Amino acid sequence: MEGLKGNILGYIEDLRKIVGHKPLILVGSVVVIIDSQGRILLQQRKFPHKSWGIPGGLMELGESTEDVAKREIFEETGLTINDLTLINVYSGPQNYVVAENGDSFYTVTTAYFTASYAGEMLIDKTESIQFKYYYPNQIPENVVESHKVILHDFLAAKKV
Repeated sequence: MEGLKGNILGYIEDLRKIVGHKPLILVGSVVVIIDSQGRILLQQRKFPHKSWGIPGGLMELGESTEDVAKREIFEETGLTINDLTLINVYSGPQNYVVAENGDSFYTVTTAYFTASYAGEMLIDKTESIQFKYYYPNQIPENVVESHKVILHDFLAAKKV
């Protein structure tokens, strides 16, 4: 659960006091950001194990999935994103996670893409090691498994 910030961390901690390690359902959003050269922005995360993933995060109370996407991208990268196009919503048993501390949860992830963003990249070092743009045929091997599925669906739909 490391790397969660702000209100969501307090909310999850409060829930954990009640349910212990039993599974929770956590909702989040990720955004496939495409640059002018058709490259995909990936985040090398501190957790888990310096893996790569699509930038995004978990919903705070009262947010829409679009709100989550925009807030998380801004917090993690300093970029402001504009138009969001839905890729898909991902849920089910394949999205079950057990954290190193024994906490378990199912994720419901809404995935978007955009090529419309502004600002200067500023990396939040509490969660990220680095951000890097990759051509679709050069994506690193150590991408979070659930994000591999999202990237595959995105690329298969020929949205780049």
